[in-house]
Amino acid sequence: MLKKRSRKKLIEIVGPENFDDSSAGCLVYSYDATPNFQSMPDAVVAPRNTKEVSEIVKVCRKEKIPIVPRGSGTNLCAGTVPTQGGIVLLFKHMNRILEIDEENLTVTVQPGAITLDLINAVEERGLFYPPDPSSMKISTIGGNINENSGGLRGLKYGVTRDYVMALEAVLPNGEIIRTGGKLAKDVAGYDLTRLFVGSEGTLGVITEATLKLIPMPETKQTMIAMFHDMDTAAKTVSEIIAAKIIPATLEFLDKPTLVAVEEFARVGLPTDVEAVLLIEQDGPPEIVERDMKKMADICMYENAKAVQVANSEAEAQALTTARRAALSALARLKPTTILEDATVPRSQIANMVRAINGIAQKYDVTICTFGHAGDGNLHPTCPTDARDKDEMKRVEEAFEEIFHKAIELGGTITGEHGVGEMKAPYLEWKVGEEGLAIMRGIKHAFDPANIMNPGKMFTENSRKRLVLSS
Repeated sequence: MLKKRSRKKLIEIVGPENFDDSSAGCLVYSYDATPNFQSMPDAVVAPRNTKEVSEIVKVCRKEKIPIVPRGSGTNLCAGTVPTQGGIVLLFKHMNRILEIDEENLTVTVQPGAITLDLINAVEERGLFYPPDPSSMKISTIGGNINENSGGLRGLKYGVTRDYVMALEAVLPNGEIIRTGGKLAKDVAGYDLTRLFVGSEGTLGVITEATLKLIPMPETKQTMIAMFHDMDTAAKTVSEIIAAKIIPATLEFLDKPTLVAVEEFARVGLPTDVEAVLLIEQDGPPEIVERDMKKMADICMYENAKAVQVANSEAEAQALTTARRAALSALARLKPTTILEDATVPRSQIANMVRAINGIAQKYDVTICTFGHAGDGNLHPTCPTDARDKDEMKRVEEAFEEIFHKAIELGGTITGEHGVGEMKAPYLEWKVGEEGLAIMRGIKHAFDPANIMNPGKMFTENSRKRLVLSS
């Protein structure tokens, strides 16, 4: 519970209409999209501008009140759950697109701007913002930056990090800094902009971002390739990349995911095959035609059952929308849905898919696999029930082994969901004891009072040291 003086100061800063410490108001922000994590904040505060954010942070630092910056709560690593109380900082008022600069190909936005609204706004000008997380209809730019979100187009175009050119942020002492600029080149000192991207709200509060835009692709084509077994589909992904073709989208769905998505979306997806690849290419018409033919030929050479090219933009959009609905579709199967993101080098996709299937059998759990196969980012997803303690124990053991296998294959514990609190025990597996110490040192330099999203990314109790097989 906040002290009376802290409560009074915060209300003075934002006004009583933007401060809520009622049980009902706090309950809404006690959880995010991560299962089995929930904790009540002491209050929810909605600043209207950067100055108010700065004043809020100064109060919190003086009183040692934890601050959890929050977008739309689509986080999948418990990164926005206020597990140590304090205040949740909302950006519902700071949600404007401030400028679209067509000369410098940039867009400047506030952190509460919805990702899809930004995408639509720049596309009206013939420009393109590629990062497209599946949650883009509701996720915010601030959340995307804090988590370094990816998306279906990450294979060809990269992730959020690759488009952040400049930031305005409030440091944990309340000071306001600006990093980067509308520059194609800038090597003046440490790259503080990139340091903030993916920092999960642990270093400061992002209050404004300038993002890079590119010209809209001229055309786009979409196709699906159907396979009798998952190994063949996974191997085909590697063969497409090895042929020096980089499609805009190269997605993978296994049979259980296909069945769930088709029952949910009703777009005519095949459910009598073991896996499909959803493939898109964009660019000049002649390049798109050439690449689509080459990829179709590779799929057939690798014994695809069939390859179908979308006959219209509406049909292509339906296929892509169905893929984006995979989590929603799988969430209908059981009371609890655990979605993970084990990521490996592209060449290890087939090995990773095979390992996931074996691990699911070993622990007697259901794991449906889909994801951004072209960049090695798979999403093994387990429909389960948190009330079944025995099954949940096996689910946790299964995912722990999946993370272990991903690292063994040269991968990582998370490709786009972040570390948060859910994966904090595994971070040392990936970065090592020395890497973890450096990260802790950076956190302490920025935030010695540890008020910025405490308990996220770093944990007191790490897992046993990981020993990789030779």
